[in-house]
Amino acid sequence: MRIQTNVESLNAYRNLNNTNRSMSQSMERLSSGFRINRAADDAAGLAISEKMRGQVRGLDQATRNAQDANSMIQTAEGALNETHEILQRMRELSVQAANDTNTAEDRAEIQAEVDQLAQEITRIGDNTEFNTQNLLDGSLDNIFQIGANEGQNIELEVGDMRAESLDVDGNIFVSDETDVSDTDVTVSARGEGIDENTDISFEGDGDEVDGIVVSGTGDDLTITIEENLDVTSEEVNQAISDFFAEEEIDDVSYDVSFDGNLSLDDDTEVGIALDEEEFEGGILVSTQGSADSAISTLDAAIEEVSSQRSELGAVQNRLDHTIANLEVASENLQAAESRIRDVDMADEMTEFSKQQILEQAGTAMLAQANQASQSVLQLLG
Repeated sequence: MRIQTNVESLNAYRNLNNTNRSMSQSMERLSSGFRINRAADDAAGLAISEKMRGQVRGLDQATRNAQDANSMIQTAEGALNETHEILQRMRELSVQAANDTNTAEDRAEIQAEVDQLAQEITRIGDNTEFNTQNLLDGSLDNIFQIGANEGQNIELEVGDMRAESLDVDGNIFVSDETDVSDTDVTVSARGEGIDENTDISFEGDGDEVDGIVVSGTGDDLTITIEENLDVTSEEVNQAISDFFAEEEIDDVSYDVSFDGNLSLDDDTEVGIALDEEEFEGGILVSTQGSADSAISTLDAAIEEVSSQRSELGAVQNRLDHTIANLEVASENLQAAESRIRDVDMADEMTEFSKQQILEQAGTAMLAQANQASQSVLQLLG
């Protein structure tokens, strides 16, 4: 028997330390809920788990992004729904004005409402915003990040849904006055909102004006002059009562002449003077013909808004499916990450109970090993 080295005691002590370390590890896992609390617990598992965590958080944020995009689209679509209602009312008024049972005064009242409705369409287009971004003025061209990784996005572009772009409103700017003597008389128009070429007609008696040129920007132009020329000793006055345009005009000119006689002295200047620099353009229902033309213009505007709403609705449906897919992908990744990183509480509790028993047994065996050395005293006694 040896007393310098108690091999049995050393062995029991070593095993007891191992048991205590295992118990501490089990207690840490049970208290934290994680199988991996530090890289040393499972280096490869930690790396895989962190990569999955990044994907999960990216998917969750992409879901929120898609929900925000849906909210933006709902805002735009809701505003366009009201634009649709206004256009339908304007069409209804145009159909009413096209009926010759209406007097000029009746049509003037209808025109007043049409003008107000057109202004409201523009107001909606100018003021519809989401997070300070204008949605309907043609400036919206957004990219929505709907995935956890680079390049996983979709683009949305919304056209200009204001009245002028829909060809139901606009402004025409013209020069103040053009004076001529033995030359062409030129009237210039600049601005947006002129289209649809029909006839340019002048009715009147009195004096001849040759070579009137109407120039501007766009494809087509309609000018109707309904009043007769008033002739004075020095002036020829003519009011343009109806001006209707549907598209933007660009580099066109029209030559118009009508019969009459005008005598000029050598020093006499002849000019066309315009009382207003800015005229209202858009839907005109002050005559049967203009009201009839307005119906097709409004049909085109309604179709354009319908097309934009259809596109928005399609993107909304796409985003709904995207959100559902992102939620499923996130759920599956979280389950996979959990299997790697989270602790199985039942299994770990079983392990902890085993280590408790081993700890108690190890303590008892260490005591027994130490007690064995005491028997040497009996030999010395």
